[in-house]
Amino acid sequence: MPNSRGRVTIRELARATGLSPAAVSYALRGMHTSAETQRRVRRAAAELGYRADPIARALASGRTGTVGVLCGSLEDYWQQDLAVRVGRELLDGGRYAIILDAAGDPAREAEHARRLREQQVDGMIVQALDPAAPLWAELAQTVPVVPIGDSLAGNAHGEVVFDNRRGVTLALEHLHGLGHRRIGVLTSTLASTPDRPADLHVNAEAARLGLTAEVAVSGAGRAEAAEAARVLLTRAPPPTAIFCFSDSIAYGVYDAARALGLRVPADVSVCGYDGHALSDLLTPPLTTVDWSLAEVAADAVGLVIAGIDGGPPGRRVVREPALIPRASTAPPTRPGTHNDRMDL
Repeated sequence: MPNSRGRVTIRELARATGLSPAAVSYALRGMHTSAETQRRVRRAAAELGYRADPIARALASGRTGTVGVLCGSLEDYWQQDLAVRVGRELLDGGRYAIILDAAGDPAREAEHARRLREQQVDGMIVQALDPAAPLWAELAQTVPVVPIGDSLAGNAHGEVVFDNRRGVTLALEHLHGLGHRRIGVLTSTLASTPDRPADLHVNAEAARLGLTAEVAVSGAGRAEAAEAARVLLTRAPPPTAIFCFSDSIAYGVYDAARALGLRVPADVSVCGYDGHALSDLLTPPLTTVDWSLAEVAADAVGLVIAGIDGGPPGRRVVREPALIPRASTAPPTRPGTHNDRMDL
């Protein structure tokens, strides 16, 4: 039962669970206890209405209980969902997320990263626009930084990266197997990114498969992607398929095709790259490369918590892709034989 002041204490939670106050404290913070013990303590805390005093915790531990989550662009639907999942994973571990959006601007990204450090977050999870920026090595000296997607210069706190070579191979082999030979590629990757899958891997795989691939840069937003796709689709001759380095970019391709009176996939096949939940709801449903969003979030949170708790140097988690073929990709038809409009 709660005490007369109405606030459930650690000692009361310890009595309810049969654990020591120290063990309860560790379990609430996700430290030095088993996953089962942590779940049992959090379940009891929820039932009793226990709420940690953030000021007392910060004074006792020297920590704020917050983790900065810095997103490259929240116009990208996959990044939106990732931020939500990371926030929930952190909350399950008794920590809070401060989510910031760089809006596709590397200068804003650097400003937000410095601001998070000034707010004394315990750690950072970042989807960097500019992974090669010297700022990351500077930040990693004072706070655990865990990147998602690209390695960061000078960082040793762990990372969650994608096997982009395999992902590109799956997508291009799929399109090649359907008979496509002219492919447009849309990416939001900056030229400064060390691992530029749209440039390095696409060009290598296109050469191996005998494809003609034209790589173009697009913003993460749907309107920007639609404009980039319009330029590709009005080339002479146009590509018979467009491979997009995010599902959000692929949604823009649907918009451009519709505006031009083209049908997907009769006039142009479209392939995405992140397996967003909305992609199965399009007409036609989008072929995509899936990276298991839930596991990406869990991996990143596990690494940043380990870094916060002073664990050994972080490990490198490499996510493997899975191709999800749907109706947005099909064998190419002869140019100019279809003029019907396509509906989303």
